[in-house]
Amino acid sequence: MFLENYCQITDDQISFTRQQASDFAKQIADDFNPLHNIDAKRFCVPGDLLFSLILERAGLHQEMSFKFSGMVTDSTKLNIPTEITTVASIVDDNQKEYLNMSVSGDYTKNSNSITALTRAYVEFSGHTFPHILVELMKECQVMINPTRPMIMYESMSIHLDNLDFEDITLRLSSTTLDIDGKRGNACLSFDLVSQDKVIGHGKKFMLLSGLREYCQDTIDNIVTQYNNTKALYIAQK
Repeated sequence: MFLENYCQITDDQISFTRQQASDFAKQIADDFNPLHNIDAKRFCVPGDLLFSLILERAGLHQEMSFKFSGMVTDSTKLNIPTEITTVASIVDDNQKEYLNMSVSGDYTKNSNSITALTRAYVEFSGHTFPHILVELMKECQVMINPTRPMIMYESMSIHLDNLDFEDITLRLSSTTLDIDGKRGNACLSFDLVSQDKVIGHGKKFMLLSGLREYCQDTIDNIVTQYNNTKALYIAQK
C-alpha cells in the first residue's frame, strides 16, 4: 500500500493530517495548490488522494465516474467502501457526502494495474496548473483572482477498453473552458495509453472562480510565485 504514509486508518475509517495530505499533494502529485498547504485557512485534502484510496480499497472498473460534493479537511473521518457494485458515496459519521461515484464493466483488484493508473493519473492531474490551465485561460482571455486563486476539482470519469495492463500514461487530447460570469468550468480530456496504444479515455472537470479580464503580467506573477514555492519546497527536502 503506497498510500499508507498519506492517511490514517482506524476501525475502517480513513482520516488525514494536514501534513499527510500536503505531502501527498507535493510528493506524489507534484501539486502546489495553496489549498493543500498545512497552514491554509481553507485547507482541503487533495481530491486525487481520495481517488487513489478508492481504487486501492475498492478496485478498478472499466467505467468509473467521480463527483466531489464537499471539501475534506483534517478533521474529517471518512467511510470508504471496499467494494462498489454500481454506485457508492463517501460519507462521514453524520452521513455528510463528500464524493459520489458510479462504476460498471469488468473489475480488478490487480495491484500493479491500480498502482500504474493511480500514479499516471495523479501525475497528470497534479500538473493541471500551471501547465494546462494557464494556456486555457490565455486562450479565453480570463484569469483567476491573483489574491485568492481558487481552482477546485469538480469531477472526473474514465473508460478503459480492458484492464489488462501494467504500465499506462495519460495524454492530453483536448481542453475547453465554459465561462459563466465570474465562474468557469474547465474540461480536460485525455487518452489512456499503454505500450503506445490508446486503451481508454477520460475527462477531468475543474471549477475556476473569481474570473476577471486576462493580464499577462499578473499571470506571470502567479506562475512565478507558484514555481518559487515549489523550488523552495524541493530545496528544503
